[in-house]
Amino acid sequence: MAEPSGRQAEPRGHPVEANSIIASLTPRQRQLLRGWQAEVTAAENWTGHLPVAVLERCWMRLRRVPVAQLASTLPPDASAEAPELVRYRDWLARGLTSWQAECLCWQEFGSEACQQALRRHWQQREQDPGAWTLNRYLELVSCYRAQLDGQAERRLPLLVLGRAGTRDPHRLQWLRGTWLSMRHTCA
Repeated sequence: MAEPSGRQAEPRGHPVEANSIIASLTPRQRQLLRGWQAEVTAAENWTGHLPVAVLERCWMRLRRVPVAQLASTLPPDASAEAPELVRYRDWLARGLTSWQAECLCWQEFGSEACQQALRRHWQQREQDPGAWTLNRYLELVSCYRAQLDGQAERRLPLLVLGRAGTRDPHRLQWLRGTWLSMRHTCA
Protein backbone atom coordinates (compact mmCIF):
# COMPACT_ATOMS: atom_id res chain seq x y z
CA MET A 1 0.00 0.00 0.00
CA ALA A 2 1.51 3.28 -1.09
CA GLU A 3 1.80 5.96 1.53
CA PRO A 4 1.36 9.64 0.68
CA SER A 5 4.74 11.11 -0.18
CA GLY A 6 3.95 14.67 0.83
CA ARG A 7 4.64 16.00 -2.67
CA GLN A 8 1.94 17.57 -4.74
CA ALA A 9 0.07 15.06 -6.87
CA GLU A 10 0.38 15.42 -10.64
CA PRO A 11 -2.60 14.57 -12.82
CA ARG A 12 -1.87 11.65 -15.11
CA GLY A 13 -3.35 10.82 -18.49
CA HIS A 14 -2.31 10.42 -22.07
CA PRO A 15 -2.79 13.51 -24.31
CA VAL A 16 -3.06 11.40 -27.48
CA GLU A 17 -5.85 9.30 -25.98
CA ALA A 18 -7.64 12.40 -24.69
CA ASN A 19 -7.46 13.97 -28.15
CA SER A 20 -9.03 10.90 -29.77
CA ILE A 21 -11.75 10.81 -27.13
CA ILE A 22 -12.56 14.47 -27.66
CA ALA A 23 -12.53 14.02 -31.43
CA SER A 24 -15.16 11.27 -31.10
CA LEU A 25 -17.57 13.54 -29.21
CA THR A 26 -20.37 15.54 -30.77
CA PRO A 27 -20.04 19.34 -31.07
CA ARG A 28 -22.60 19.71 -28.25
CA GLN A 29 -20.55 17.42 -25.97
CA ARG A 30 -17.37 19.37 -26.73
CA GLN A 31 -19.27 22.56 -25.88
CA LEU A 32 -20.27 21.03 -22.53
CA LEU A 33 -16.61 20.18 -21.82
CA ARG A 34 -15.59 23.75 -22.63
CA GLY A 35 -18.19 25.06 -20.19
CA TRP A 36 -17.08 22.69 -17.45
CA GLN A 37 -13.44 23.60 -18.07
CA ALA A 38 -14.42 27.26 -17.73
CA GLU A 39 -15.95 26.47 -14.33
CA VAL A 40 -12.69 24.87 -13.20
CA THR A 41 -10.62 27.78 -14.51
CA ALA A 42 -12.87 30.39 -12.87
CA ALA A 43 -13.11 28.66 -9.48
CA GLU A 44 -11.63 30.76 -6.70
CA ASN A 45 -10.91 27.75 -4.51
CA TRP A 46 -11.70 24.10 -3.95
CA THR A 47 -15.37 23.19 -3.71
CA GLY A 48 -17.39 20.00 -3.97
CA HIS A 49 -19.47 21.55 -6.75
CA LEU A 50 -16.62 21.41 -9.28
CA PRO A 51 -17.36 19.18 -12.26
CA VAL A 52 -16.05 15.77 -13.15
CA ALA A 53 -16.91 14.80 -16.72
CA VAL A 54 -18.06 11.17 -16.96
CA LEU A 55 -18.23 9.52 -20.37
CA GLU A 56 -20.12 6.27 -20.86
CA ARG A 57 -18.51 5.07 -24.07
CA CYS A 58 -21.13 2.43 -24.86
CA TRP A 59 -23.82 5.08 -25.20
CA MET A 60 -21.53 8.04 -25.90
CA ARG A 61 -23.27 9.69 -22.96
CA LEU A 62 -21.39 12.56 -21.34
CA ARG A 63 -22.52 13.94 -18.01
CA ARG A 64 -21.35 16.31 -15.34
CA VAL A 65 -21.01 14.93 -11.83
CA PRO A 66 -20.06 17.29 -8.99
CA VAL A 67 -16.91 15.95 -7.34
CA ALA A 68 -18.76 15.77 -4.00
CA GLN A 69 -21.27 13.32 -5.53
CA LEU A 70 -18.78 11.21 -7.49
CA ALA A 71 -18.42 8.49 -4.82
CA SER A 72 -22.18 8.00 -4.57
CA THR A 73 -22.71 8.19 -8.35
CA LEU A 74 -19.85 5.82 -9.15
CA PRO A 75 -19.03 3.95 -5.93
CA PRO A 76 -15.36 2.97 -5.74
CA ASP A 77 -14.41 -0.61 -4.96
CA ALA A 78 -12.98 -0.61 -1.46
CA SER A 79 -12.58 -4.39 -1.15
CA ALA A 80 -8.77 -4.04 -1.14
CA GLU A 81 -9.08 -1.73 1.85
CA ALA A 82 -10.63 -4.32 4.16
CA PRO A 83 -8.88 -4.08 7.56
CA GLU A 84 -7.60 -7.65 7.23
CA LEU A 85 -5.92 -6.93 3.89
CA VAL A 86 -4.57 -3.57 5.02
CA ARG A 87 -3.02 -5.19 8.08
CA TYR A 88 -1.57 -8.01 5.92
CA ARG A 89 0.12 -5.48 3.61
CA ASP A 90 1.38 -3.59 6.66
CA TRP A 91 3.03 -6.74 8.03
CA LEU A 92 4.64 -7.40 4.64
CA ALA A 93 5.95 -3.83 4.53
CA ARG A 94 7.55 -4.41 7.94
CA GLY A 95 9.56 -7.27 6.46
CA LEU A 96 7.56 -10.32 7.53
CA THR A 97 7.12 -13.21 5.12
CA SER A 98 3.69 -13.73 3.60
CA TRP A 99 3.17 -16.80 5.81
CA GLN A 100 4.08 -14.88 8.98
CA ALA A 101 1.83 -11.98 7.99
CA GLU A 102 -1.05 -14.33 7.26
CA CYS A 103 -0.66 -16.09 10.62
CA LEU A 104 -0.67 -12.78 12.49
CA CYS A 105 -3.77 -11.63 10.62
CA TRP A 106 -5.52 -14.90 11.42
CA GLN A 107 -4.67 -14.38 15.09
CA GLU A 108 -5.94 -10.81 15.04
CA PHE A 109 -9.07 -11.18 12.89
CA GLY A 110 -9.74 -14.91 12.70
CA SER A 111 -9.18 -17.16 9.71
CA GLU A 112 -12.78 -16.90 8.49
CA ALA A 113 -12.75 -13.08 8.39
CA CYS A 114 -9.41 -13.05 6.55
CA GLN A 115 -10.58 -15.60 4.00
CA GLN A 116 -13.86 -13.73 3.46
CA ALA A 117 -12.04 -10.40 2.90
CA LEU A 118 -9.70 -12.04 0.42
CA ARG A 119 -12.57 -13.80 -1.35
CA ARG A 120 -14.55 -10.53 -1.69
CA HIS A 121 -11.48 -8.77 -3.04
CA TRP A 122 -10.75 -11.44 -5.69
CA GLN A 123 -14.41 -11.74 -6.69
CA GLN A 124 -14.53 -8.00 -7.27
CA ARG A 125 -11.32 -8.12 -9.33
CA GLU A 126 -12.70 -10.95 -11.46
CA GLN A 127 -16.03 -9.19 -12.02
CA ASP A 128 -14.51 -5.80 -12.76
CA PRO A 129 -10.76 -6.05 -13.44
CA GLY A 130 -10.45 -2.35 -14.29
CA ALA A 131 -12.41 -1.35 -11.24
CA TRP A 132 -12.81 2.17 -10.06
CA THR A 133 -10.93 1.61 -6.81
CA LEU A 134 -10.87 3.64 -3.65
CA ASN A 135 -7.22 4.55 -4.27
CA ARG A 136 -7.98 5.79 -7.80
CA TYR A 137 -10.91 7.83 -6.46
CA LEU A 138 -8.76 9.35 -3.71
CA GLU A 139 -6.02 10.12 -6.24
CA LEU A 140 -8.52 11.98 -8.44
CA VAL A 141 -9.76 14.08 -5.52
CA SER A 142 -6.20 14.76 -4.30
CA CYS A 143 -4.95 15.84 -7.74
CA TYR A 144 -8.04 17.94 -8.39
CA ARG A 145 -7.78 19.69 -5.05
CA ALA A 146 -4.02 20.26 -5.40
CA GLN A 147 -4.39 22.04 -8.71
CA LEU A 148 -6.99 24.39 -7.22
CA ASP A 149 -5.03 25.03 -4.04
CA GLY A 150 -1.80 25.75 -5.90
CA GLN A 151 -0.67 27.58 -8.99
CA ALA A 152 -0.83 24.50 -11.23
CA GLU A 153 -2.61 24.52 -14.55
CA ARG A 154 -6.26 23.76 -13.95
CA ARG A 155 -7.51 20.70 -15.76
CA LEU A 156 -10.92 19.13 -16.05
CA PRO A 157 -11.05 15.45 -15.03
CA LEU A 158 -12.73 13.21 -17.60
CA LEU A 159 -13.56 9.74 -16.35
CA VAL A 160 -14.04 7.38 -19.30
CA LEU A 161 -15.97 4.37 -18.06
CA GLY A 162 -14.89 0.92 -19.20
CA ARG A 163 -17.38 -0.95 -21.34
CA ALA A 164 -19.66 -3.25 -19.33
CA GLY A 165 -18.93 -6.94 -19.75
CA THR A 166 -15.35 -6.33 -20.90
CA ARG A 167 -12.03 -6.12 -19.16
CA ASP A 168 -11.73 -2.43 -20.08
CA PRO A 169 -10.67 -0.35 -17.09
CA HIS A 170 -12.15 3.01 -16.26
CA ARG A 171 -9.65 5.61 -17.46
CA LEU A 172 -9.05 9.05 -16.04
CA GLN A 173 -7.94 11.83 -18.37
CA TRP A 174 -7.04 15.34 -17.29
CA LEU A 175 -8.16 17.72 -20.04
CA ARG A 176 -6.32 20.93 -20.67
CA GLY A 177 -8.32 23.93 -21.80
CA THR A 178 -6.26 24.06 -25.00
CA TRP A 179 -7.52 20.60 -26.02
CA LEU A 180 -11.05 21.91 -25.82
CA SER A 181 -10.54 24.92 -28.05
CA MET A 182 -12.82 25.26 -31.05
CA ARG A 183 -11.40 24.77 -34.52
CA HIS A 184 -11.95 27.78 -36.70
CA THR A 185 -13.04 27.07 -40.24
CA CYS A 186 -12.88 30.60 -41.57
CA ALA A 187 -11.85 30.71 -45.24
